[in-house]
Amino acid sequence: MLQNCSPRLQIEIISIGWADKTDYFLMPIYLQYYFWLVFISLGCLLLERLKPWRPKQEVIRKGFVQDLFWLVFNQQYVGWMLALGVVKLVSLFDDSLVGIGLPAISEFQLIADWPLYWQFLLAFVLKDFIEWNVHRLLHTVPWMWEFHKLHHSIEDMDWLGAFRSHWGEHVIHRMVSFIPLVILGTNSVALFVIAVAGTLIQEISHANLRQDWGVFRYVINSPRFHSWHHDVKMYGKGGQNFAVNLAIWDWLFGTAYWPEDAEQPKRFGFSGMKRYPENLIGRLLHPFIKFKK
Repeated sequence: MLQNCSPRLQIEIISIGWADKTDYFLMPIYLQYYFWLVFISLGCLLLERLKPWRPKQEVIRKGFVQDLFWLVFNQQYVGWMLALGVVKLVSLFDDSLVGIGLPAISEFQLIADWPLYWQFLLAFVLKDFIEWNVHRLLHTVPWMWEFHKLHHSIEDMDWLGAFRSHWGEHVIHRMVSFIPLVILGTNSVALFVIAVAGTLIQEISHANLRQDWGVFRYVINSPRFHSWHHDVKMYGKGGQNFAVNLAIWDWLFGTAYWPEDAEQPKRFGFSGMKRYPENLIGRLLHPFIKFKK
């Protein structure tokens, strides 16, 4: 169905959530994603109850209700608005290029004819490397850190904490990482699998689980590896363990930290967190107030 559409129309269909409506579970693609979101979240919650890393940590912990808001707001509203924003941005850029006699970037479709598994592999690795670099910038560029502070205000790590993030941070991540995939002409199915795989890895890496993936610890992000990223202490410039999905970037570029004499940090958060607002409105406005000052 989708392959018969023009490249730009494919992007628009994906963004409004009706791609491959008749080809998979007979439901719109955004509902397909929500199905997997609920399935993964319930699975992580169950694992946390069966074998928690920190047994004394409560399910309904501090900030639980607010984190439910971030989950719904960021996934339902911000996510799709940004997808439409990317479409508009690419469309404007295409028109500008065509206006001066150059080919439109959405027509390049560099990997559109590749087998689906190769498209997934390249797009997943490329997107993750871009996001790893953006994540480092979120920690080292002062104004970007003000947006990212919200995520690091987590004091009790669990699967739901993965969704605590400011919408401004999502703008930065999505705009930078999604446009290259559009230029490459990545198939909608590959994009969907990337979204589901990313949700799975990120929820697990924040979960109250002791998993480290054994011999794959140097490749895939894990709860034990990512817990040190949320340590109040910093062990490198801006922090450590910036992995989003793949831990290999931290090991390759010297930003990995995994001590042998301690299993997990003594405390999660960031320095000066007592001055950070706890209410929802304060957290939404915080980056802009700090930037104005």
